[in-house]
Amino acid sequence: MSLVLTHAYYLNEDPKELLIMKPYTPLGLLYISSYLNEKNVENHVFDSTFYSQEEQLAFIQNKQPKAVAIYTNLMTKINVIKLIKLLKNDSKYGFPKIILGGPDITYNCENYLNTGAHFLVIGEGEQTTLELYHAILNDSNYQNIPGIAFLENTSIKKTAPRTKIKDLSELPLPNREAIPIDKYLDTWKTYHGKSSMTVSTQRGCPYTCKWCSTAVYGQSYRRRPADMVAAELRMLKDTYKPDAIWFVDDVFTVSHKWIQSFHQEVIKQNAVIPFECITRAERLNDEILQLLKEAGCFRIWIGAESGSQKIIDAMDRRVDVDVVKEAIQKTNALGIETGTFIMVGYPGEDETDINKTISYLKAANPTHFTITVAYPIKGTSLYNEIKDKITVQPNWETSTDRDIDFTRTYSRKFYDYAVKRIVNEVNSHKEISKGENKNLLFFLKLKIKSVLANLLMKAYA
Repeated sequence: MSLVLTHAYYLNEDPKELLIMKPYTPLGLLYISSYLNEKNVENHVFDSTFYSQEEQLAFIQNKQPKAVAIYTNLMTKINVIKLIKLLKNDSKYGFPKIILGGPDITYNCENYLNTGAHFLVIGEGEQTTLELYHAILNDSNYQNIPGIAFLENTSIKKTAPRTKIKDLSELPLPNREAIPIDKYLDTWKTYHGKSSMTVSTQRGCPYTCKWCSTAVYGQSYRRRPADMVAAELRMLKDTYKPDAIWFVDDVFTVSHKWIQSFHQEVIKQNAVIPFECITRAERLNDEILQLLKEAGCFRIWIGAESGSQKIIDAMDRRVDVDVVKEAIQKTNALGIETGTFIMVGYPGEDETDINKTISYLKAANPTHFTITVAYPIKGTSLYNEIKDKITVQPNWETSTDRDIDFTRTYSRKFYDYAVKRIVNEVNSHKEISKGENKNLLFFLKLKIKSVLANLLMKAYA
């Protein structure tokens, strides 16, 4: 008997990612797999990223597992539901118990259980999956296992919350050998000339941004020892030779003491690999920037979300927009690339706020920036604030939280065009700022697109 760990993301079905081609491994599943291996539990990982659902089902049919554990998030929910129904209704798969985990299930227990899932793992998955699988295997009582939800007759039962793993040094390294790592490395090399891998150094986030979900790791801060992270980097360097590392942590520089240790350890262990990370502006200073650069950092994503202090405060970001701007400028000056995230359409945002965001981006001049239209994730403070103002609530099984809309200052179309305006206006500014190297034709093209987007914004205001 065995357990299959899988997810339901299929790269070939994602038109946006097919244009970007920057896939990353399912680290969460790989941590659970290595934890189960350490406890001598037979498990098999099927990483669906480069495969089809048909190949995934064939794998499950071949293994005839006692249970199938599926990682679930906003992007994969619809495919997960399809997978559940196929496994539940065809005897050739052996009618395995279906376990779901991941950020989307915590606040959607009833919906997921009603699709046919037998158990939900709420919160961190390693210990709960181990205990639940033993209970399934031995047909023993599971009702006292912390951190699960299930149906009893037609009623939802939730057990006591699982205590979070305090000492992350107890976790083995993710089981990267279980998946086709070469496919990831080769894809990156083919499309970008450099390969990239992911590493996790912490769990939880101590901050309170209203739009952000903390459904799995909670509002906490727990970190792996710096020497262990450096040792993992050295192993990756020796084994896979990646050109870059993406640290998946929410706030990489939250602890300056940890960054100092990390800097010391990667140099001591000859574990320097170029890396990028995400952090907050107020957790950067001249010393930390220098340490990051010496440790291999080539790009820092510094959260802003808006150029309007009014909107930043409404989000409970607890940062000054000028501090963010200065942090980006200082990072640029040190020769480290910068990135920032922008969100439009947040409750209360008006045209003045969007103009402030454009001015902020021009002045801060990040190397990269991404923009999204705000959407409410169930369980977040943002969702709780707007749930009585929802205007579009599609069928749950065939949609995601991204499809929910609510009453904003202007129509959704206004903000869609606001995205186009910001992108083209800021990029036209970047182009003209190049001086002698500017491409005048390209500048004019971007500027015209910005003006047209602005006119369409006003039409939908």
